[in-house]
Amino acid sequence: MARFLPNGSWVPWQKAKANLSKYLETNLVSTDKQNGKVWLLVFICFLLLLSGCAQKTTVVLLPDPNGKVGHVTVSNDAGTMDITREREATTVEGRESLPTSPTILSKQVIDAYFSPVLAALPMQPVHFILYFKSESTELTSESAKTLPEILSCIQSRSSQDISVIGHSDTAGDRQYNLQLSRGRASAVSRILIAKGVDSTSIRSTSHGEMNPLVKTADNTHEPRNRRVEVVVR
Repeated sequence: MARFLPNGSWVPWQKAKANLSKYLETNLVSTDKQNGKVWLLVFICFLLLLSGCAQKTTVVLLPDPNGKVGHVTVSNDAGTMDITREREATTVEGRESLPTSPTILSKQVIDAYFSPVLAALPMQPVHFILYFKSESTELTSESAKTLPEILSCIQSRSSQDISVIGHSDTAGDRQYNLQLSRGRASAVSRILIAKGVDSTSIRSTSHGEMNPLVKTADNTHEPRNRRVEVVVR
């Protein structure tokens, strides 16, 4: 989750997004609405802005926790500049000053400027996938071995926000698969609660066959789609 700090202060994300939009539109730059949506990008990468003064902003692109890097288009009255690579940065000095050519910042420079910001960011969610036997709410033996890791993660984070999401493959009719995926999510929730996780911290949902991990034709047995996703925040 990113924050915008035009004056060095932290604000909630929804307010930060509005502040950033207003700040860029009225002071410095706008974002290309087709090629470089900042709002889309902040969910797939960290977008950090260092504001040295009211007329100077540096935009730095960093990868998300999975190592993926998006891209940003920074533009103003003078022109447009894309940043597309990890640790690439461009600086704008007012509406009529062309954004600088992209440069790669060293890790040392980024740490020097952004370490307080990065340290203050909330921990990213951790995702686990558990697989099930065909037409069953019983975990595969391999997935059962993942349970201690999930419990350790919940404990280390003192998590009170855990999502348990059930899925199925497309074998069988849609209503049956919805009930099956609900049963799988409930089975995992019961295991976590039995191991000491507070039931009020768990949100259990089911998607049936609607969100497959691997797309298949209807009435197809696919082990990778017989799953429960556990997200620990």
